[in-house]
Amino acid sequence: MAVLKWLIICLTLFCQGTAASTLCRWTQFRLGELNDRSINLLSDMGGLFPLMCVEENVEQMFPEDLYKNTKGEDVSVVALETMRYVEQLYNNSLTSVTWNKAKLNLFQNVIYRQVQNLELCDVGGVWESSGDGASVALKTYFIKLNTVLKEKEHSACAWEIVRKEVRENLVQFKKFIDSRVKP
Repeated sequence: MAVLKWLIICLTLFCQGTAASTLCRWTQFRLGELNDRSINLLSDMGGLFPLMCVEENVEQMFPEDLYKNTKGEDVSVVALETMRYVEQLYNNSLTSVTWNKAKLNLFQNVIYRQVQNLELCDVGGVWESSGDGASVALKTYFIKLNTVLKEKEHSACAWEIVRKEVRENLVQFKKFIDSRVKP
């Protein structure tokens, strides 16, 4: 009887591990495609950076080497952390934006899908990764974006700054994915 219990436990653990590795293949085949779609939607939903916002624009806040400092981390963990921050950011008040609402909703849905699929990959349920420099830098970056929104009272120009910044983040994230995920 004890042998049967051990066999069931081992089989269960094996199946969970196999399921997790199978689901994480999603990062190999779909993450890059959905990230590209997110970048295009951010560009398309609002067009060029509005002239009326040029005076309010800030210097680029995104640290260019952020994803280069994640060499030891699993792609799905870094991706989940990034997408959760983007999802949280775009759950703020968007009433002042003049963007194409259908494309904005589609963007939010694509980000949500990425989070859902990455959570399946990340069986451990890690929200913030190991707490290393890259994770701290990513958190600090998104805090800065939230601060811009709050200081500018979620104005249309504040959202344009955030849209520009998040697009740059996702472009750099794409480079990170391409360097780490090989089909």
